[in-house]
Amino acid sequence: MIDVTKHRFLQYFLFSSLYFSEGFKWSIAIVILPLYFDDIGISTSILGVIVAIITLPMVIKFVFGGIIDHYIRFGRKRFVIIGGITAIISFFLLGFIDPSVALIPFSIIFFIGVCGISFLDVSADAWAIEIAREDERGKINGVMFAGIFIGLSIGSFLFTQIVDLYGYNSVFFLSSFVVLLVILFPLFVKDVRKVVKKKQKVGKLLLKEFKRRSVQAISIFAPFSAVGGGIILLLAPLYMLNNLHLELTQIGMISMISPIATIIGCLVYGVIADRFGRKNTLYIVLFGSLVFTALLVFASTWYLFLIIYTLLGFFFGGYYAVSCALLMDVTNPAIAASQFSILTALFNLGEMGIGHGFAGIMVDTLGFERVFLYSAIFYGASILILYFVRIKKIS
Repeated sequence: MIDVTKHRFLQYFLFSSLYFSEGFKWSIAIVILPLYFDDIGISTSILGVIVAIITLPMVIKFVFGGIIDHYIRFGRKRFVIIGGITAIISFFLLGFIDPSVALIPFSIIFFIGVCGISFLDVSADAWAIEIAREDERGKINGVMFAGIFIGLSIGSFLFTQIVDLYGYNSVFFLSSFVVLLVILFPLFVKDVRKVVKKKQKVGKLLLKEFKRRSVQAISIFAPFSAVGGGIILLLAPLYMLNNLHLELTQIGMISMISPIATIIGCLVYGVIADRFGRKNTLYIVLFGSLVFTALLVFASTWYLFLIIYTLLGFFFGGYYAVSCALLMDVTNPAIAASQFSILTALFNLGEMGIGHGFAGIMVDTLGFERVFLYSAIFYGASILILYFVRIKKIS
């Protein structure tokens, strides 16, 4: 078995590859699914509701975290594998279902697949918290989120090309095969197992942690700061298709370039956060996100949209990496899966539950330009909330 704690490169490779598989799957939800539903005549409002439902597991990650921490004596790796296999089977089955005639079964299977992704995600997070040093959490989160957006970038470009040639169903088959390849590596990695004779009383430990003011402050900041990004990520493909009238290949190219900028942002701001602190770095990325989200109002041509959306992606990357490093700082390693999953679930509630869920309704009612401005307002409010967050480790 490989001990990744003794090999930093392999440690980074392990977590970036696991997150790569997650990003690869998410490219289906936020790029392919809007295009797929638009092609078969499903409205934007229904799309938003469906996406909010199928991404619900990312909001209730604490359920999976509780299971994983309860059985901490079995380690983290086992649950990574279980989550990966669940996602593989579910997305493979989606290739045989036509949502235009079987929307409910399609949504249920998609929901189960996202449950698998969530299980993998929570297990990997807990694993990383246990073996990563505190002064490297910015970099480890930078690498992890770089993995997500590498998967998102490759998936966005590759899937849009495949759709043109082989149709939407082939996307689900390919994604399952790629994730199967990814989860082979953890099989050869030595797990970190806590010596726990009894099942942990996770509930009592969680109550103790959430009585801390630092954890309460982050719990308020988390959902607010994520709403704007959730709206933009879901609406971007539709804006390119319906307002800029781009071809699928052009949408795929832009959807690939922006995540590349996000990858760079993850790595750059991950290093900066370790050097200058989480809170100072978050001020920078939130302000940058505010400015470039508002500038989308002026993106009336494809090249202007490409420039603004790419720069916005750079700040998105910093936001993801630094926010999660901050969450790791306030997380108790003994209940890493539970506590960290609750905190990240609050981010996901803002991004997916509120941002994705209401994006379609908002754009049908207000139009793209106004929705972009409202998204920017959320970043402004997040900066004000962050000012009142008092955490010694990130100040």
